[in-house]
Amino acid sequence: MNAMRGAPTALIAEDEPELAEELRETLARVWPELAVVGEADDGFEALRLIESRAPDVLFLDIQMPGLSGLEVAKQASGRCHVAFLTAYDEHALAAFDAGAIDYLVKPIDAGRLATTVARLKARLRQQPADLDALLAALACAIPRKPYVRWLTASHRDELRLITVDEICYVKADNKYVVVVTADGDSLLRRPIRELAEDLDPDVFWQVHRSTLVNVHAIAGIARDFGGRLRIRLRQRPETLAVSESFAHLFRSI
Repeated sequence: MNAMRGAPTALIAEDEPELAEELRETLARVWPELAVVGEADDGFEALRLIESRAPDVLFLDIQMPGLSGLEVAKQASGRCHVAFLTAYDEHALAAFDAGAIDYLVKPIDAGRLATTVARLKARLRQQPADLDALLAALACAIPRKPYVRWLTASHRDELRLITVDEICYVKADNKYVVVVTADGDSLLRRPIRELAEDLDPDVFWQVHRSTLVNVHAIAGIARDFGGRLRIRLRQRPETLAVSESFAHLFRSI
């Protein structure tokens, strides 16, 4: 562990920039020797930074775009100490009483953070806990967010009602999101990160910073001449690039 060699290190995984900045500044006051070695604003980036930075402590938003905090914590189990950031109140979080994970309720309270820091400092002398059983309990205790079932998007001069089952993929295009179905493209005026939070991450995988693909629309995976992964689609002729950050999604395919 880094903490055994020198200053302890931490990663902040929080998709709200203001809250991430507030946490970083408050940590600097209550735990000045802690070195924040990275910040992530989605679950996939958090996993990449856990791999590359190997932090001692992970401050993790329980509802992240791309991959949820529970999914990220499962990958971090036994590798770093975890403190969740959550909007849920304490009555909804009885599963945390097991003590292997601490949590902070948004907005962050400096006094509560000081208590969390004291607990984390004590745990740094130990190997990070295996969190599988606790995460299973949390998944049952925390209500699952309902995901959207359809979108209203602009197609030429009309509005289309598109069910999520019709969507092959969505991609960012400046201030818009292009919603691609088998029979054409439609425009949705909202950021792709915001849309990703409303779509079921088990169905819509982020394969590029600007692209989410419906897994049911995937026909196969191939490599181009440069060795990069590309997705073939069932009902569309184009292929989709898979960035290196998301290639791990297809290792078992």
